[in-house]
Amino acid sequence: MLCRNDSIKIGSGSVPVYVNVYDLTSINGYAYWLGLGVYHSGVQVHGVEYAFGAHEYPTTGIFGVEPKQCEGFTFRKAVLIGWTEMDPAEVRGVMEELAEVYKGNAYNLITKNCNHFCNDACVRLTGNPIPSWVNRLARIGTFFNCIIPMKLKSIKVGHHRIEDKLCDGADKKKLKK
Repeated sequence: MLCRNDSIKIGSGSVPVYVNVYDLTSINGYAYWLGLGVYHSGVQVHGVEYAFGAHEYPTTGIFGVEPKQCEGFTFRKAVLIGWTEMDPAEVRGVMEELAEVYKGNAYNLITKNCNHFCNDACVRLTGNPIPSWVNRLARIGTFFNCIIPMKLKSIKVGHHRIEDKLCDGADKKKLKK
């Protein structure tokens, strides 16, 4: 298999942080063994899975779901990224900071997708990036950006808003900014 496990740095922390990887297409069953594939991913910490998806509004594209249950995708595997000492409120703060950068209307399959979000979140939570194979096709796509049809680049992976799933009224206001 060409999908090697990237080693994680041993760090401090008692709360595990996972990246949950989902197949977007059945071709991944074959492509995975070549180190390729089209994947959706989410970051699991404190019993919540955070992910990023598209919508047409300039509000956060970050949403939360039950771990390993992201609707519309086929769960492939969970990869331990590292550990954090952050409590749920601190993790929520990190997600609110990322919400400023990851707006639903800014989603781009090649340059700002769910895997980019997961990488940024994992680095902030643990100091470790996600495995390189998870977003390899998007990185390859950047080299061919000028020949990829605009229609393909603008494909949106939708989601349920985090405000609808996890927040009370005060938190909704913070995340909608």
